Amino acid sequence: MRPDRSILVLALPALAFFAVFSYGPMVGAIVAFKDFNVVEGIFGSPWNGLENFRFFFESGNAGRVIRNTLILNALFIGGTITAGMAMAVMINEIRFRLLKRTAQSVIFLPYFISPIVISVMLQAFLSGFGGSGGVVNNMLGGLGISPVSWYTEPGAWPWILTIVKIWQLAGYTSIIYLAAMTAIPPDVYEAAVLDGASRWKIALRVTVPLIMPVTVILLILQVGRIFMGDFGTIYAIIGDNGTLFPTTDVIDTYVFRALRTSGNLGMTAAVGLFQSVVGFILIAATALIARRVSRKSGGF
Repeated sequence: MRPDRSILVLALPALAFFAVFSYGPMVGAIVAFKDFNVVEGIFGSPWNGLENFRFFFESGNAGRVIRNTLILNALFIGGTITAGMAMAVMINEIRFRLLKRTAQSVIFLPYFISPIVISVMLQAFLSGFGGSGGVVNNMLGGLGISPVSWYTEPGAWPWILTIVKIWQLAGYTSIIYLAAMTAIPPDVYEAAVLDGASRWKIALRVTVPLIMPVTVILLILQVGRIFMGDFGTIYAIIGDNGTLFPTTDVIDTYVFRALRTSGNLGMTAAVGLFQSVVGFILIAATALIARRVSRKSGGF
């Protein structure tokens, strides 16, 4: 069968886009193995082997930022997928079409809010404008609990950032699940009703298992980026508050701060290459595990 040339022509712009903006910049990864200076450029700078990687791993900060990146992303992935699925199941049970569409729109809105705006809103909730009061501390005061200086308590921030990410992304994730639910045949639900299943059991025993392939796809996509910290949101909220670095400083914020203070492009390129290689290994391993589980279960 001869290939349809018109389809190949349609694919050319996308292929050109990826070649120029995705694969072309990979040439710059060689900076990770060079003692880069601007005057001599990428190809003229001398090679220095693995010195840039050694500089990062022997800096004393590598263990902290890698641990924070993994912990925060694991919390983000687990929280957003679980909350997104739960919200989708609940919205799917709404029978009034107008209410259902309104709920979908409302939960989707946080996805479009800027990290800067989120940072201001969070500050108002936690400590108030000017560092006094705040909605949360006022509520704690009403319960007879002493106010908390949130911006000097690093232990609470992994959970605070996780709540922020769930609020920001759970609605977006739920839309993906709702789209998957539209593909479930109606006769499956009809059979469950005829068997006397309640709506709760139908949601738990029919809807959730049938959307599990979507969960696997989301998991694979997000595990591949587990070494990529959410720089925009985390830096907008935490900024240069060194008191919170023990639990919030991720690889991306560390690299940005190192580049801003030292200008060491070789080290930042080395860390970026390390992130990409580990992310590729993780996504390949996750895809392999998902495929084996699928074959054993006879599912997706």
